[in-house]
Amino acid sequence: MSQPIAHIRTLRSVELRVPTVGDSTDFYENVWGLQVVERDTGAAWLRGTGQQHHVLQLSDAERNGLGRIAFAVATPREVDEAARRLEQRGMPVVAGPGPLDQVGGGYGLRFVDPEGRLIELSADTLAVTERRADDTAPVGVTHVVLNTVDIDAAVAFYTDVLGMRVSDWSEHQMAFLRCNSDHHSIAFNQAQWTSVNHVAYQMPTVDHFMRGIGRLRHHGITPLWGPGRHGPGDNTFSYFADPAGLVCEYTSGIAQVDEDAWLCRVWRRVPELSDTWGTAGPPSKDVRTHMAGIPDPGPLADGRQAADADSFAAPAPEPAR
Repeated sequence: MSQPIAHIRTLRSVELRVPTVGDSTDFYENVWGLQVVERDTGAAWLRGTGQQHHVLQLSDAERNGLGRIAFAVATPREVDEAARRLEQRGMPVVAGPGPLDQVGGGYGLRFVDPEGRLIELSADTLAVTERRADDTAPVGVTHVVLNTVDIDAAVAFYTDVLGMRVSDWSEHQMAFLRCNSDHHSIAFNQAQWTSVNHVAYQMPTVDHFMRGIGRLRHHGITPLWGPGRHGPGDNTFSYFADPAGLVCEYTSGIAQVDEDAWLCRVWRRVPELSDTWGTAGPPSKDVRTHMAGIPDPGPLADGRQAADADSFAAPAPEPAR
């Protein structure tokens, strides 16, 4: 097996493409508990209570889709090294390495995974002072679940190229991958087409988790599924639909992996393990429909974002950092 292209530290942010930027921004700010840090025509950037400049970007599009998944690496040198290793593997870099001319700044590169998802690796992005959490505000994005047409190929790519580790399987239907001590930052779900299944936001405690659900109920919004607690990952869950119909999750208490002691497990797909509390019941057809989404060939497939390289402020320097 080849050496991974980089040592990923954490999931930094997610970009979602939606036809409802205004309504979705209002939802994530006024109902979900994030805070807008910048708006532009057809786009908005929102932060949680943590130090990431933003954890969610909403961009205008004709239909729902994943714009970008951004991972943090430690230094610009690691970005340059990732570019060299991608070149060695014959994998094209869409943009960079170089300074990111985007909200939040930083130094990074972007490339595309086998199913057309745009992946960003970045360092030296702007950090912000942690804002005081209220009882319902998420810290940030903690994991993304992606629908895939070939779960084995997806797992192979993210472990071999990005160096992630498989924490657990849910039979041969879902795979949970980690990049740090959190049980998973990415999970893959075997499906009929490629799409976003859901984006999960970390709540500091179970109390924050429950108060967040209460806040949504106050706004007349009830969970699609939850509250409950999953077997794989041991995290709480409560799933909702945003104005675009994309699924967002409040979660807390995810299992922490000891690399020297953890044994990957294959979980049975039975109701008592999908929800160990027994409070949520099995997911309904409506939940599954929302999580299936619509086929998403990726942001570069139709050429609308082929100018993504323009997100870099300068031509890529020689990788001698």
